[in-house]
Amino acid sequence: MNTVNLIKKKRDGEELLEEEIEFLIQGYVNGEIPDYQMSAFLMAMYFQGMSETETVALTKCMISSGDSMDLSPISGVKVDKHSTGGVGDKTTIILAPLVAAAGVPVAKMSGRGLGHTGGTIDKLESIQGFSVEMTEQQFIDQVRKINIAVCGQTGNFVPADKLIYALRDVTATVDQYALIASSVMSKKLATGSDAIVIDMKVGEGAYVPDVESARKLAAMMKSIASSMNKKLVVVITQMAQPLGRTIGNALELKEAIDILHGKGPEDVIELCLELGAYMIMFAGKAQSKKEAKEQLKELLNNGQAFDKFREFIDLQGGEISMIEKPDTLPSGHFSKEIISPSSGYIESLNARKVGVVSMNLGAGRKTKESQIDMGAGIVLHKKIGDKVEEGESLATLYTNDESSLKTGESILNAYTFTMQKPAEPPLILEVIE
Repeated sequence: MNTVNLIKKKRDGEELLEEEIEFLIQGYVNGEIPDYQMSAFLMAMYFQGMSETETVALTKCMISSGDSMDLSPISGVKVDKHSTGGVGDKTTIILAPLVAAAGVPVAKMSGRGLGHTGGTIDKLESIQGFSVEMTEQQFIDQVRKINIAVCGQTGNFVPADKLIYALRDVTATVDQYALIASSVMSKKLATGSDAIVIDMKVGEGAYVPDVESARKLAAMMKSIASSMNKKLVVVITQMAQPLGRTIGNALELKEAIDILHGKGPEDVIELCLELGAYMIMFAGKAQSKKEAKEQLKELLNNGQAFDKFREFIDLQGGEISMIEKPDTLPSGHFSKEIISPSSGYIESLNARKVGVVSMNLGAGRKTKESQIDMGAGIVLHKKIGDKVEEGESLATLYTNDESSLKTGESILNAYTFTMQKPAEPPLILEVIE
């Protein structure tokens, strides 16, 4: 096989065979195909697209490029959840122990944040001593013992995705749906779970712009899952405004702890119950969504979800006193109130702009090497539909870098106001089963 001929074949709109895709992927991972040739192939793929057969083949080749996890020693249906990225999205911190408390094994591999969206591991590492470093055997043993473990991605885990994603990022080929689907699904399927729930966020604060695009991406993901005999459901959710009232690592962790105690913002609870319901139905623990949600509500209200969270944090080295007394979690030494310039109602709240402000305060990474300020972030006092008076606080900024507070005032640009009370945007837009 010849790399140039394969680039030309895709450039001309022809369908590649699985062995041809494998030749390209393995050749690139092994260093035999240079960046410039893979860049040309990605651009050809960007314009010509990929068939369903090609997308499935690409995903399989990416999975086989490195290590995978074998969860067969864990009994029962193993479920996983993935979010396509949002602002204020702390659902994994709540969902994993909540679903585990329902008796369902949750073997979770999570990532760190980059840019305006946060990462689950960063938020959990707000707890002193908490670690995601463990061997595969330790990971499996912990899931068998308490139904939950969260680890980070190992160095040789789906290396093809790491290499190709880095190249996509600098060649303007990120937003190609077959590439997105294969990237997400290769990592999810390599973790070995039997069933996956995808929280696909759309809107200003998300990477997927609209519902139509989400449907197209969901169809590709379902095709990949089906080809590998895995169950998958996609829940399309709104990211027109941040999820919950907090953005930032320790701040979001505190909000998650509130919810695990049966309190907290209604939108986060609604999303956790929706996603969690599908997870426990996949595992055969409930026959209907209504029954599943009732189970999950009970686990939040009776303290069992928080008890499972405490057990999970303790086994992974976290300081338990910090989750029992959340005020001891990291906090920003400097703060600033953002005052409303007018009276009326909040008409819109641009999630992406809020996420960028939080990143600039120190809560997120501008580059992979950036250091995170665990105490930095934003607490939102007003969201879409809320009434506000001129001079009232819209939000509070927190940081340990006082100089960042001035630029943080740009959060006002995320808000628009109206004199008529607007309808609040629905959170759950569509479910693709």
